[in-house]
Amino acid sequence: MNDETRPGEQASVDLDKDDLERRLAKTWGTPSGLWGALSTVDHKIIGRRYITTAFFFLVLGGLLALAMRLQLAQPEARFIGPDRYNQIFTMHGSTMMFLFAVPVMEAMGVYLVPLMVGTRNIAFPRLNAFSYWIYVAGGLLLWIAFALDAGPDVGWFAYVPLSGPEYGAGKRADIWAQMITFTELSALAVAVEIVVTVFKQRAPGMSLDRIPVFVWAMLVTSFMIIMAMPAIMLASSSLILDRLVGTHFFNPAEGGDALLWQHLFWFFGHPEVYIIFLPAVGMVSAIVSTFARRPVFGYHLVVMALIATGVLAFGLWVHHMFVVGLPQVGESFFTASSMAIAVPAGVQIFCWLATLWDGRPQFTTPLLFVVGFIITFVIGGLTGVMVASVPLDTQVHDTYFVVAHFHYVLIGGAVFPLLGAIYYWFPKMTGRLMSETLGRLAFGLIFAGFHMTFFPMHILGLEGMPRRIYTYQPEMPWAGMNLFVSASVLILALGFFVFFIDVFRSARSGRPSGANPWQASTLEWATSSPPPAFNFARIPVVNDREPLWSDPDELTVSTGLDAARRELIVSSLVEAQAEVREASPRNSIWPFYSAIATTVMLIWSIFSPWAVVWGSIPIGVALIAWFWPKHVPEDES
Repeated sequence: MNDETRPGEQASVDLDKDDLERRLAKTWGTPSGLWGALSTVDHKIIGRRYITTAFFFLVLGGLLALAMRLQLAQPEARFIGPDRYNQIFTMHGSTMMFLFAVPVMEAMGVYLVPLMVGTRNIAFPRLNAFSYWIYVAGGLLLWIAFALDAGPDVGWFAYVPLSGPEYGAGKRADIWAQMITFTELSALAVAVEIVVTVFKQRAPGMSLDRIPVFVWAMLVTSFMIIMAMPAIMLASSSLILDRLVGTHFFNPAEGGDALLWQHLFWFFGHPEVYIIFLPAVGMVSAIVSTFARRPVFGYHLVVMALIATGVLAFGLWVHHMFVVGLPQVGESFFTASSMAIAVPAGVQIFCWLATLWDGRPQFTTPLLFVVGFIITFVIGGLTGVMVASVPLDTQVHDTYFVVAHFHYVLIGGAVFPLLGAIYYWFPKMTGRLMSETLGRLAFGLIFAGFHMTFFPMHILGLEGMPRRIYTYQPEMPWAGMNLFVSASVLILALGFFVFFIDVFRSARSGRPSGANPWQASTLEWATSSPPPAFNFARIPVVNDREPLWSDPDELTVSTGLDAARRELIVSSLVEAQAEVREASPRNSIWPFYSAIATTVMLIWSIFSPWAVVWGSIPIGVALIAWFWPKHVPEDES
């Protein structure tokens, strides 16, 4: 990196450590008070907000699941009526998929990726702030509608014609479709930010074969989001046009096609499973490597398996449609691809097991959750191969067998690694350790409660119990198993209660962790815990895939960035050679105002198509103010 500075500037190389950190804290810091909270562009603050908000929606979705299990504990129960039950199972699925699973995985990337690649902020930090406010607005829209008894009641998949104008009276389906626009706009924004951060802001020397597996996982996930999300946005926009303007995209009587909805939705919906799963692969790799005390076995195999999963995920969507009457040749192709995607997942699992076998594993709470993940995900993968077979899928389609399968895949493949990752990176975010005792208790309750809750659902499905029913007759052979499942879910809920108690207790009074309590190897642990506003006083130079293990005493650093301006190093794509210094935008209130204007327009458009015309005016004003030249280098980047 060039150490020369422009006249009147002082490079960080000229300052001692304490003076440099004081100057950088003033340059990169967030003002206190409400104005600072609304205008911050610090990726760590926004990442923590994303994580906290996503877990809040997890709690809400979990409460809905408890309500459903209470209703199904006995035949002909009257706890919840059919209309409210339809809203509840729609809200549960929509909340878990669109407001928790995808956002929380991207949130971990927002917080960790800039630290792991050795830069001071995420790319497009104002867009990052905008994406969070849009996400919150979409969640509030959905849940306020539910509180007003106007929640969507067409399932989280909103199949037409049920969600179309012929059967979906009122605004319930419109609210669901517009919530999709909010959440997918947010997801696309974050995906673009992560791609640019990984490609152009890596620390000098961090070539592509030195990127941590978690960063690779977030990179592949981001590309999948960019490819998959437009399909669901197109589907939801077409649905709104059918309902509000009178088009006929999905109306066969007027030349439309109801199956077009399923193709568009599942072209997004099945890659979404891997959009949720791939970040978990990165989390598991980081945890396994750290607690086995050795690099991940088969690094290149794990990375290639990530990429292969990202590609193959776009060839599976029709296995959700085996019962709609497709040509047998098409069914055969999607059966084969559905089974083939198990291969890269198997490669990753064997690489982790080899890492543990060849290392000296320390079975702390994060690694326990990883072990629970491997057991649970293997079971979910086996049932996934089963439903990829057309004859079997035809029999168990829309039964509780499928409910059990996708909960094993999504909770086993995402939530178990996520909880392990929270225990692992909690010291980085807060500077405090979580309780090992409470962590082991939470793991035991969650692991036991999960399998006691969802494994019996396989049996219920094989006995013919349909999904999405709000009650059943006493003569059906399901009552005893349903009562057992409903009782077991209380154990699962107790486990999450212990987890949240541990989070709140540790955040306030947990044992101080120090900078690197796990003696981990990646760059996020090279700075203090929690990190300062500027992340790194001097940008590290990477000479190895495990920089903190190869050079444990002191990292080589790059100098030449101005301490009085928000500056980043922009590096080359492959070898990460430092190329130029780039200004990073300062805090701004305009992303918040832009999000408010966008929210008003999108909600207004549910009631009048003219909202798109008149609502674009305040959005344009906010964007002009956002990008208006202020003759400050950071604001003109």
